[in-house]
Amino acid sequence: MPLPDDVRPHLPQVRATIREAALLALPYFRQGERTSARVWSKSGGSPVTEADVTVDAFLKVRLSELIPAAAWLSEETRDDPVRLAHDLVWIVDPIDGTRAFLSGDPDWSIAVALLARGEPVLGLVAAPVTATLYEAVAGEGATKDGATIRVSGQAAVAGARVTGPKPMADRLERVLGLADTPGALVRLPRIPSLALRLVRVAEGLVDVGLVSSDARDWDLAGADLILREAGGTVVDLAGQPPVYNRREPIHGELIAVPQALRAPVLAGLA
Repeated sequence: MPLPDDVRPHLPQVRATIREAALLALPYFRQGERTSARVWSKSGGSPVTEADVTVDAFLKVRLSELIPAAAWLSEETRDDPVRLAHDLVWIVDPIDGTRAFLSGDPDWSIAVALLARGEPVLGLVAAPVTATLYEAVAGEGATKDGATIRVSGQAAVAGARVTGPKPMADRLERVLGLADTPGALVRLPRIPSLALRLVRVAEGLVDVGLVSSDARDWDLAGADLILREAGGTVVDLAGQPPVYNRREPIHGELIAVPQALRAPVLAGLA
């Protein structure tokens, strides 16, 4: 589905809003040290920081002003089921990788998607520490700071660069009979932000991004579109793409790969 015509004129303002949100978050971040932001626990025990709430409130006001017809789904905003009946929905993670952010790890991001009838048509992922912005519009390719990006040409699991949960990587090696082959998989450090994990597949720095169960729409939707537009795919272990804007926006195990690796990686995780 293409980007709606009435949304396109707002692209420069959306892009500027995401960059401004990144600048709002940065003063709370201390590389290699604990954040200066206040931190508390949500129900379930996951952390939330003052930066999450600040960025979320800023994005909700600015993005809702730009596209008033769009409903809202965010990690840090109380869910409103009205979104289920809307054609347009913003999907936002104000700080993707909060634990990394609060501990001083630079691999956190701000992830934003606009859905049209359940499909991502606009995706942006900002990496504030490096002042990097990944972006995609449905049918128009993917970019990193304005330059076109593409997935890697890796076509075999052997030798592929893999990041994600160790149990999933171990399973992949075991099922494909690669466990006793030194260097069969190139194990990269785990990338805490799921959005960054996906866009690094999109730019060819990672060949296989593995995602454990319980990811949410806001972790995935924007980066999913960027990866699709860069020649890759995100699918569950049945080979199906994520379905967004459901009543419960929760997903099972997923893989993020170039199209050439889709079948062999799925075979290794069956």
